[in-house]
Amino acid sequence: DELQLNDVNFIHSRAEDAAHNHELRENFDVVVSRAVAKLNILAEYCLPFVKISGCFAALKGSNIDNELQDALGAIKTLGGSNIDCVNIKLPNDNERSLIYINKTFKTPDKCPRKAGMPERKPLN
Repeated sequence: DELQLNDVNFIHSRAEDAAHNHELRENFDVVVSRAVAKLNILAEYCLPFVKISGCFAALKGSNIDNELQDALGAIKTLGGSNIDCVNIKLPNDNERSLIYINKTFKTPDKCPRKAGMPERKPLN
């Protein structure tokens, strides 16, 4: 209400489950996440929701270079490309990186894998 947004839906579910729901899979223009996991894991959770030509935006810490490099293979496997990284400063003076990943092709049906698998065996 405060942002005066219309046509916004909130879904409470595990990504590993919700992304296999045909009504949610590859159906969103933009998917956002905060820094809750490494980027290759976040990509597996989030890119299955992004429609082709949509975007995944991940808020990460300020030192993202190595993590981003490690995630490139997973991002490509999951349908992402055209990665852009923007350094930002939050109101509390903390620095962060905002990673934008465009979705250019379909995510494999097997992704995301069952709960726990992305952390135990991350995609490379």
